[in-house]
Amino acid sequence: MSNQTQVTEFILQGFSEHPEYRLLLFGCFLSLFSVALTGNVLIILAITFNLGLHTPMYFFLFNLATMDIICTSTIMPKALEGLVSEESSISYGGCMTQLYFLTWSASSELLLLTVMAYDRYAAICHSLRYSTIMSKAFCSMLAAGVWGLCAFNTAIHTGLMLLLNFCGPNVITHFFCEVPPLLLLSCSSTYVNSVMIVLADAFYGILNFLMTIVSYGFIISSILKMRTKEGKKKAFSTCSSHLIVVCMYYTAVFYAYISPVSSYSVEKSKLAGVLYTMLSPTLNPLIYTLRNKEVKAALRKIFPFCRN
Repeated sequence: MSNQTQVTEFILQGFSEHPEYRLLLFGCFLSLFSVALTGNVLIILAITFNLGLHTPMYFFLFNLATMDIICTSTIMPKALEGLVSEESSISYGGCMTQLYFLTWSASSELLLLTVMAYDRYAAICHSLRYSTIMSKAFCSMLAAGVWGLCAFNTAIHTGLMLLLNFCGPNVITHFFCEVPPLLLLSCSSTYVNSVMIVLADAFYGILNFLMTIVSYGFIISSILKMRTKEGKKKAFSTCSSHLIVVCMYYTAVFYAYISPVSSYSVEKSKLAGVLYTMLSPTLNPLIYTLRNKEVKAALRKIFPFCRN
């Protein structure tokens, strides 16, 4: 290895194989980025300045919006730069930093969606004890646990990546730095990295997905047992937005990442990357606000000109 040159920067391939779509993609990505930032910032402001929204459900929604902002802000500036320049390069340190914050926010969102499913389970299946179960201290502990556990997990993956040698080529077949394409560029053994990816997939993808499914199994069972149609409608409306977000996010994750590194597909990964780094953060605030009267009312209080 001493005779081989270490890579000091990477080239992000992006969408350079389709130069005819560069202008169209730039317009679409810039629009998605703007809507994602605006929507999530508005949700944070609405929850922060409205005491009526200081409940567990909106507390977790606040955290989700924060994760979405971190995710899109980590990816989009470099992706947009790549669409306006012929070659998009990123330093080795910049790539590792992007990898860390992207993995941290994406894994935190998966874990938080499970926590939010449990919150809806407690609200519908144990409504009389809901305030006791989901106390302020317990909610804070859950949120801190999500951020802390995912930061620790991401530090392990990033640390293992830093131990690898990259001797060239240095072209990442994606529009951002992520684990699978980086492992394909390494000129040293990636066995430990691959094992850790499988373990992370099992926990974040499969275990959390099963826990979410179980929570909604109990929720649907409780809703069906309700006697009045009004009660059923109200109960379902409190969890329908979250269910839509869960389905959308897990579809992208399973599509691209619950598979061995050896079967990594460039086109499939780019499409999934667009779904969970741009489309999902853009649609999340729209789904939660358009289907939620309380959030819309809070936004009207902050921005009176939006009353009509």
